[in-house]
Amino acid sequence: MLGIKRLYTFMLQRFLPVFTMTFFISLFVVLMQFLWRTIDDLVGKGLSVDVLGELFFYAALTFVPTALPLAVLLASLMTFGNLGEKFELTAMKASGISLFRIMRPLIILMVLISVGAFFFQNNLLPVAQSKMWTLLFSVRQKSPEVEIPERSFYDQIPNMNLYIERKNPDTGMLYDMIIYDVTNGLDNSRVILADSGKFSFTEDKTRLFLHLYHGEMFENLRDNSMGNTSSRYMPFRRENFTDKQIYFAFDANFNRMDEGGMRSQYIGQNISQLRASIDSIGAEVDSVGDIYAADLKLSPVMGIGQRRGLQGGAAATRTLRPEEIDVDSVFGAPTPAMAKTYVSQALTMAKRQRQEYEFRSLALNDRAKLMRRHDIELQRKFTLSFACIIFFFIGAPLGAIIKKGGLGTPLVVSVLLFIFYFIIDNAGYKMARDGKTEVWEGIWLSSAVLLPLGVFFTYKAVGDSAVFNFDAYKALFRRITGRELPRSLEPKEMIMIEVEPARALEMLAAQQQAEQRVEAALNARPRWRRRFATRTASQLDSGLNTLVDYLSNSRDSKVINLLNKYPFRATPARLAAIADTTRSLMEIFNAQEDATENKA
Repeated sequence: MLGIKRLYTFMLQRFLPVFTMTFFISLFVVLMQFLWRTIDDLVGKGLSVDVLGELFFYAALTFVPTALPLAVLLASLMTFGNLGEKFELTAMKASGISLFRIMRPLIILMVLISVGAFFFQNNLLPVAQSKMWTLLFSVRQKSPEVEIPERSFYDQIPNMNLYIERKNPDTGMLYDMIIYDVTNGLDNSRVILADSGKFSFTEDKTRLFLHLYHGEMFENLRDNSMGNTSSRYMPFRRENFTDKQIYFAFDANFNRMDEGGMRSQYIGQNISQLRASIDSIGAEVDSVGDIYAADLKLSPVMGIGQRRGLQGGAAATRTLRPEEIDVDSVFGAPTPAMAKTYVSQALTMAKRQRQEYEFRSLALNDRAKLMRRHDIELQRKFTLSFACIIFFFIGAPLGAIIKKGGLGTPLVVSVLLFIFYFIIDNAGYKMARDGKTEVWEGIWLSSAVLLPLGVFFTYKAVGDSAVFNFDAYKALFRRITGRELPRSLEPKEMIMIEVEPARALEMLAAQQQAEQRVEAALNARPRWRRRFATRTASQLDSGLNTLVDYLSNSRDSKVINLLNKYPFRATPARLAAIADTTRSLMEIFNAQEDATENKA
């Protein structure tokens, strides 16, 4: 029992450092992917280090569900691959310890990790996602830093295009400036030319201060309230200046949004909140759908339908019959123009009703889609934990089968398997989101596909089966297709048992009789069934292999060459070739026996 405990400690010591390393590597990879997707929103905003650090911290927590299954798969592959490569796994099995007992401490560890992943998904992840998306939206709304390039137009200042020929990076002075200001609209735009100038912000960073030297300004003075705006004459103002100061509205502060709106979304809710939201949205969709259905039933179309009214002081419903309205009377109008008008009005009314119901259906579809998104988030609270267990039962047996440690082969296999998992998971997510399948079917699709793979690898690893022995698969394929490799017998240098011609002839005669019996059995069958009588022809295999084993001790090279013509597996198409080879061998051994008698 003490040895088993030491084994458990040994396995945990080998697995935990590798798992920690692979987890942070996987998390770093997905964080780099997040960085490349959001780099345009972060660069040039003048964000402080603490804001960027906070954003990446929450992003790291958000991407834990993506990195954790990959880390489990890679760590289990590397751990058992190293054990198999160093023959430590072989030594454990040789001492009578089964693979399941070797995996037992790691299975318990995976259960604990899965439980922790569930509570992480339910309690911590909604908070991290809300903070990350709130912070990211706040960053996207922040105005960029004013970094004006030379010899190109700069349009990051609202309602302004700015061009400079050159600038002095030491003093911040800009030279040969052209400014297009459309704050008051294109009709009242103004163009400013200046020899030099300088930008700065007010103390509260809500306005941009521009100090210009030696230039001129051209400004339109069109007033739309004065009536005729299409006149060819438009008032304008032209001004020459030597020193001019202008203020522009430009908020350069970082304003953090409120997290309350994001916490009310599906990404910021736990299981109980998601279930409450799903119930409320479902009740809303059902009630609105019932109202629309009742309205559609009660709304008369061309006078046909149900109409509510008062009869005898009480509410009553009367069903209108088609014969109560004469549709053909529309075409009996006093004039053809009036009939055309009636038909046009009817078509307009029908189109309007159609558009109204299409709008209602779109509104219902949006609410149904929102309910599915809540349900998807609810199902994903459980899929992460299950995926960790599945990936362990794929990685650990696969590592024991491959027996390759290090970071090369396990990394390639892990990436391929994870890409396969990601494609299936993404496809299932899109089908569930678009309503093409049930939500639970789409979200659990990847787990359902990978579970048989984990069971298969575990079964093969426990039985020490050669899953990746491609020669065995080739041999199986050749047996199925009937394309087997020929025998490759060669004369032996040392022979322990000499071949006696009399005994050889006896075995060949028995083989010939067996061939004749099989041929007679095949001829007794209809022609179309002979080609499928492989089982009958295979009755020759046992005797044929025994004959080849005995005659392979012959010193005659002609006998060895003829034995190589025997197939490994008898089929109806090979019976003629087998019979010819048997007759040729009988002729050789008859000649040998005659030669022996003459010598005697």
